[in-house]
Amino acid sequence: MSKLTAAITAVGSYVPNFVMTNEMLEKLVDTNDEWITSRTGIKERRILKKEEGEGTSYLAIKAAEDLIRKKNINPDEIDLVLVATATPDSMVASTAAFVASEIGAKNAFAYDLLAACSSFLFGMSTASSYIESGRYKKILLIGADKMSSIINYEDRTTCIIFGDGAGAVLFEPNTEGLGLQDEYLRADGNGRKFLGMIAGGSMHPATHETIDAHQHYIYQDGKSVFKFAVSNMADVAEKIMVRNDLKNTDVSWLVPHQANKRIIDATANRMGLDASKVLMNIQRYGNTTSATLPLLLADFESKFKKGDNLVFAAFGGGFTWGSIYLKWAY
Repeated sequence: MSKLTAAITAVGSYVPNFVMTNEMLEKLVDTNDEWITSRTGIKERRILKKEEGEGTSYLAIKAAEDLIRKKNINPDEIDLVLVATATPDSMVASTAAFVASEIGAKNAFAYDLLAACSSFLFGMSTASSYIESGRYKKILLIGADKMSSIINYEDRTTCIIFGDGAGAVLFEPNTEGLGLQDEYLRADGNGRKFLGMIAGGSMHPATHETIDAHQHYIYQDGKSVFKFAVSNMADVAEKIMVRNDLKNTDVSWLVPHQANKRIIDATANRMGLDASKVLMNIQRYGNTTSATLPLLLADFESKFKKGDNLVFAAFGGGFTWGSIYLKWAY
């Protein structure tokens, strides 16, 4: 009997209609298009406005509906809905549970997964493990974040980077040797002092003081985060190649977290990859946190061929980071 693996069999995506350009940000903070582009690679990002929809669940539902429509599947067949997100609708009720109900996945259980910008990568590991167990046949993994809900648009160190969006993938069993092949995932809790949000959790509940101090917005020590991200994303991507005897010619595509073009370039250089093999849409969306990896898959789906070797790499606040090696299944 062939080994059971977990393969991606469909993708979907959604980004809000409103486009926030670098020129718009020039009117809000002391920055300019040339500075943003040269340091991050970002030209514009999407922002979810209230008149279009509210909350991360809106983005996730739209991405899921796109996948369901393209794959033409019955939502009743979905066994599990995972929503990878750093910006859940609320702190108690699961965003994934609401998404599952809204898309008609009435036979699915559902929960959220939070690991900052590595959330979708860790979600791939989780979904694959459920599939490989043999208990479940269809798992919907959604990466979605409404980062504009935790951004201070007077802070130029963060407001230029992040955008809103969602992407979804369907994991199903495979017996052809395709799908997820290997993973190398890591975390270091000491990193939360460099990138995070001070208030809003159990340690610092909301008070007048925390609101006045702008502690419900994301903050980062840019230089420290950049240093850690460059080193760790490149390290794990190289490690996954070595562990699986992959040469640079064996890698079809690098699917990197879209945080900063210089970090992506450094990872590709460590892997010895030509720029033509590096997927990038950061110029259009910015950093959509949990959504960057599935948005890449949706944007470049037409380029993939069955059997292509994809290497995923991500780095997130906390710190969390890792790499996954996957063979494309269709």
